[in-house]
Formats: sequence, structure tokens, C-alpha cells
Amino acid sequence: MSRIFIVKTGLRSTAVPSAAAAARVEALSHRNAVFSREQARQRALYPRVEKIEVSMQGPGLDGTLLIMNKGMSTPHSCARHLTEHHVTNSALALVDGEELWSLNKPLTRSCSLTLLTFKDSDPTLVNQAYWRSCAALLGQVLETAFKDQLSVELLSTPEVPVTSGAFICDLVLDSQLDSWTPSEESLRSLSRGAQQLIFQDLPWEHLEVDPSVALEVFSHSRCQQEAVEQKAAQNPKGTVTLYRCGDHVLLSGGPLVARTGLCYQYEVTAIHSLGGGPWGLRRRAQGLSLPSQLEVHHTVWRRLRRRAGKPVEVPPLEELTPPAVADSTLHPTSS
Repeated sequence: MSRIFIVKTGLRSTAVPSAAAAARVEALSHRNAVFSREQARQRALYPRVEKIEVSMQGPGLDGTLLIMNKGMSTPHSCARHLTEHHVTNSALALVDGEELWSLNKPLTRSCSLTLLTFKDSDPTLVNQAYWRSCAALLGQVLETAFKDQLSVELLSTPEVPVTSGAFICDLVLDSQLDSWTPSEESLRSLSRGAQQLIFQDLPWEHLEVDPSVALEVFSHSRCQQEAVEQKAAQNPKGTVTLYRCGDHVLLSGGPLVARTGLCYQYEVTAIHSLGGGPWGLRRRAQGLSLPSQLEVHHTVWRRLRRRAGKPVEVPPLEELTPPAVADSTLHPTSS
């Protein structure tokens, strides 16, 4: 990603890294280590290869029966036993006709399986997952776009429908940037960062975990820990869902599509100020994207982009109150 003003290239100091920069590196490494440890633990729950039957559903597939490995095989694994079309175009899965399933989530029982694409007769569920994935991608870019010594805190963001015109990601930047107004070049730089991740075609690795694991993953962020507790309370199973894309670990309120390469046209369109909050000055980053299967003419894209730059209004989330006494393990909010 090319960097300007807030960004690293050309402005990086040769001085010793700040405490905030060291904390950011430590947090990234810690999140990945805990994610990998829990992923390995869950895989070890299936020490012996046990077979399951997966009955494929969908055009041209009814009656297709695959013998797969319990706790190891994923819907993506099933797609690879079919055709290149299914591997390339599948974005999400439906288990037993009712349970949404990430393509990278291991199957744990015999079941029927439907691979979902953007061109299904009713793509509503796929579109919702895509919008959620685009917001996740935006958060990943934002978290690493700024100078190392400047803190970035991603907030729990309410989901918005595709009809809102833009996906969103709420955040708080370092207080040193309270007066910063993003330029068009800044937005283009963020867009290029997202496009680099799309070009890498990275999978979104799925992991359903106990809240205690998620709290450990986000031990450097009290804000994310509050979000973990909130999502766990809302889930009847009491668990929360994590995803990993490259080295970025995130908390998600629903399934994401299989991989970043399913995105095609992608643009960060605006960053609006939402005013003060318990964590600092809240901002809302917005963007627009279309999947590779749904390209549009550039004139249509320009119209969609103008709309996506307008502030998206959503019902406010319940305010999260930071602790009265800061935890010594937390990432500093300023350098």
C-alpha cells in the first residue's frame, strides 16, 4: 500500500520504536499465537480419521454423495471434489438446508450440503456475508495503515444491509489524529491496501471458541473484550466466532465468505466523524465493493460510489463503558 501523511512509507523515523509500536507488534503476535493454539486443540479432538457422508444439493449435484473426514473436511474440501466452477464461485454453504456454514469451517457430522454463490436465485444470505466480509477487510486495512506509533482501535460495528449503499467499520484513531481529515489520496491509499489483500486471495479461517479464549486473544484491547462479552451474551450457545485473514484476527457476528479473492471492485469511499465516545473520537469508515461475479460498467460504479460516500446512519449500539482503571496489559492509546 502506498502511504501518505498518516502512513508509514517515507515518514518512518529511524528512532527507536515507540511503546505503542511495540505494543501493536506484540498484540498481533499474541492474537495469532492464541488463534493457532486453539485451532490445533480443536483439530486434536479428532485423533482418528472418522468418515462422514455429505450429500450434495444444488443444480446438477442432487444425488452426489461424498465421503469426507469428520472434523477435518470443510465445504471447500467438498467443492474441490466437484468442479473448478464450484471451487471458484462458492462463497458460503448451507448445512442440512438451514445452518449457514463458512466454507473453511470443518464439518462435524454427516449432512446435506448446499454451496451458495452470488448468482443463486436468492443470494440474500451470500450478499449479507459478503458485505460483512468487506467490512472485515476494511478493518484489517485500517488497523495497519497508520504509523506504528499511532494507535488504532476497531470498535464493535453494527451490521448494515447491502441496501444501505456502503459497508462500514467504526474505529477510534490515536488522539494525535483528532484534527485529521482524510484526503482523496488517503482514501485511495486505503483502497490500494484492500486490493493487495484481495490479490493475495487469502482465506478467512473460521474458529468458533469459548469466550475465555476470545478474551485471551484480545487481551491487549479492552474495547474488543467488551465486544466479546456482548456477542457471547447474545449467542444461545454462549460461544463467539473468530476469523483469521493472513495475520489479522477478528471477531465476527456472522459468517464471512470463503476468501478475499471473491472481492473484485473495492473502494474506500469516506471516513466520517461521529463525535466523541467513551473510547475517544469515533469515526466511521465506509466502502463499496462488488464480487468478481457481478461486475458493472464504470458509469454505474461512479454513481454507486457517490452514494457510498454519504454518511450511513445506523441505530446506535449500546454504549460500551471503558474501565475506570486501565488494565496494565492494554495497548496504549497514544505514544
